[in-house]
Amino acid sequence: MKQTPRLPELNEMELTVLRRNPLFAGLSPENLQQMLAAMKAEKTHCERGALIQLTGQPVLRFGLVLSGAVQVCVDDIEGNRMIMAEVAPGASFGESLCFLQTRESPVYIFAVAETELLRLSTDALHAGEAFDPELYRRFTAVLAGKTLAMNNRIQVLSRLSLRGKLTAYFTELAAEQGSSTIRLPMNRDDTAAYIGANRSALSRELARMKEDGLIDYSRNEVRIL
Repeated sequence: MKQTPRLPELNEMELTVLRRNPLFAGLSPENLQQMLAAMKAEKTHCERGALIQLTGQPVLRFGLVLSGAVQVCVDDIEGNRMIMAEVAPGASFGESLCFLQTRESPVYIFAVAETELLRLSTDALHAGEAFDPELYRRFTAVLAGKTLAMNNRIQVLSRLSLRGKLTAYFTELAAEQGSSTIRLPMNRDDTAAYIGANRSALSRELARMKEDGLIDYSRNEVRIL
């Protein structure tokens, strides 16, 4: 007899965060439980600095951040870290690698704060066991959103100058946050790693942009002038 998977216990705040993700937004309580069961949801606690995915290891599940934050990173041939994404509550990571059943992950993923995760499986998508075709539609929408986000990242990295990268990055954040005064989601070190620069060069360029009257800033807040 097939056993019904045990579902994770989520508090009201975690359920609210969960429903921010396109996979679960707008679902009735019953359909939400069915979706979690179909994706074999498991809740996991990660201490700050804990490795969630190792480079070179198979990707068996993808994750959704309930609280805290994780970073998806890759090291270049010189060992320098580049941040591919910082994942905040309500967002997910590793969907494509999991769906493709990647045997050797090209990235490593770790918690940058004490974090609660929901680990999810794509087995039902491969086996045709999804309770509703809605799962396929929602999962495809998530992948499409990640493609658009990666396109935005390419727009930043493709700029030849550091000023160009920062201008593109700040413009993207301003559009997301709906304001010319933006809050940087990462600290100075991580921002440098995200745009492919070092911290010293980043700090110098920010100072020059401020002197040129392009921006003003204080800590992790930037105002586009």
